[in-house]
Amino acid sequence: MKEEWCIPEKQSAEFVCAMEDTLEVYHRPHDPMRPLVCFDEGGKQLTKETRLPLPPRPGDVAKYDYEYERNGTSNLFLFFAPLEAWRHVKVTERRTMVDFAFCMRDLVDIHFPHAEKIVLVMDNLNTHKLASLYEAFAPAEARRIAEKLEIHYTPKHGSWLNMAEIELSVLHRQSLKARIPDLPTLTQRVAAWQRKRNNASATVNWRFTTADARIKLRQLYPTIDVC
Repeated sequence: MKEEWCIPEKQSAEFVCAMEDTLEVYHRPHDPMRPLVCFDEGGKQLTKETRLPLPPRPGDVAKYDYEYERNGTSNLFLFFAPLEAWRHVKVTERRTMVDFAFCMRDLVDIHFPHAEKIVLVMDNLNTHKLASLYEAFAPAEARRIAEKLEIHYTPKHGSWLNMAEIELSVLHRQSLKARIPDLPTLTQRVAAWQRKRNNASATVNWRFTTADARIKLRQLYPTIDVC
C-alpha cells in the first residue's frame, strides 16, 4: 500500500522554514560584495516637561516631575550590518510605504553603493514590501533598487531572529530612556549613540544555528505522521 505523508501543523512548518532560512543567512561567510544587513523600525513617544527639573546637588540626584506633555510621535528606521560592525538610524515622522522606499534607496545608493547584492533580513511588516518602491519611484527606478536586494523575512512572531531588533533595544536602553521633547533632540541623541557604537566597532556575535534550533526548539517543528 502506498504511504502518504501528512503535515498537520502548517503554521509551524511556515515558521521553521523562515527561521532556518534566516539562520542559514547569518552563517554565510563574509562577502563585502554581498553584505548582510538587518533592518527594523521602532517608535518613540515625544514628551515635554511641564515643570523645570531640579538640578542635582551634592549627595542628591536630579528630580523630575511625573507629569509630562505629549508632543507627538516619531519613527526610527535602523540598519545593522553585523559583519561590518556598522549601524545607521534614520529618524522620521512617519513609517509609511514611501518612507520605507526612501530608506531602501539610501541603503542601495548611499550606504552600500558598490555592493553587487545586499542580503537584507527584516520582518514581514505591511510596508516592508518591494511594492513600496513603486509607491515612491518611477517603475524603472523601483526595479533598479529591487534588483539590488536579496530579501529574507523572519517568521511571524519570530522577530527575535532579527539582529536589528537587538540593536534597537540597545539604542532605547542606552540613549532613549529619558523624556525627549522634539524631533531635533531625538535626532541628535540617536546620531551620538550611532557614532559611539560605530567607533567602538560594536556588533552581535550570533551563535544560534539551525542545528541548535532543531534541538532546543523541536516543539516548534511539525510532527510528521504516516497516514
